[in-house]
Amino acid sequence: MTEWSEAVDVFADAADRLLEAARSGKPCPPVREMLPDRSAAAGYAVQEINTRRALAEGRRPVGRKIGLTSKAVQEQLGVDRPDFGMLFADMACLDGLPVPAGRFLQPRAEAEIALVLRSDLEGGPFTVADVIRAVDFVLPAIEIVDSRIAGWDITLVDTIADNASSGAFVLGTTPVPLIGLDLRLAGMTMNRRGQEVSTGAGAACLGNPLNAAVWLANALAGTDFPLRAGDIVLTGALGPVVPVEAGDVFEAHIDGVGSVRAVFE
Repeated sequence: MTEWSEAVDVFADAADRLLEAARSGKPCPPVREMLPDRSAAAGYAVQEINTRRALAEGRRPVGRKIGLTSKAVQEQLGVDRPDFGMLFADMACLDGLPVPAGRFLQPRAEAEIALVLRSDLEGGPFTVADVIRAVDFVLPAIEIVDSRIAGWDITLVDTIADNASSGAFVLGTTPVPLIGLDLRLAGMTMNRRGQEVSTGAGAACLGNPLNAAVWLANALAGTDFPLRAGDIVLTGALGPVVPVEAGDVFEAHIDGVGSVRAVFE
């Protein structure tokens, strides 16, 4: 196997492929065959290249998304842990206002619980109590996942390299304190143009969205980008992911947390 010290150009080439797909609007072939191995670490190496490019261009990071929190999806991809990607301010869309469907390549919608932090989570290791203390408030969210890879032909390394298949996100506008909420039991329903298309609950997200947040805090603790005060954490899908078409209107309701709408032009 090629030594990683000799594979920097390969990682950059994979990052270039994904970046060009995003810029051109034309999905690309998978990147897994380009890499020295198909490990999560290889995927994160590619992801970090494009993250640092985005930062150099002036894009502002506002948090993280967690993916692969569903056991069914983990089994499908043959993994036993979630993954993560970066959220930037220009990925945020407003509740109920039109989102241009053409900005995405292959969009899908999923309902999630978002945590917004009041304090840093740096150092670790962290417990669920640490995460609870760090949370300022909770919001309902619809994540618009997207893939730069044609036909969603992805493995673990592909989705990680592709910023965990992130696209955009919509947050609800009524903050709810975490105290008194049992996120594990929070039921979710999502409608598309008035028809129910996805249901679930907090338990579908690693048993509890707070479990996912603990995993993320520990995964980032030793990196250059730990969780910071003000960060948004999209904790993972509460139910099935639904394809998006122009003209769709999605509304997600999460018990105790509230509702949010994503409208696609």
